[in-house]
Amino acid sequence: MYDDLPMKSFADLKAWQEGMDLVAEVYRLTALLPRSEQFGLSSQLKRASTSIVANIAEGFGRYSYADKAHKYVRLMKR
Repeated sequence: MYDDLPMKSFADLKAWQEGMDLVAEVYRLTALLPRSEQFGLSSQLKRASTSIVANIAEGFGRYSYADKAHKYVRLMKR
């Protein structure tokens, strides 16, 4: 129905929405890890998941197609 409308925000991107679901799931799961992992594995997983959505949002804000593609390809290589 709304597929023909231009995207006005990175929040309209399906990839960003899925990424936010991943962030929520990572935060839920890391809460189950032992307290000894709070600053180790837990912290690294949280930073990695939030980095995904941050890169998608940053790529959306780029002006040229090539610049956007570069940002998204870099994200895929991780």
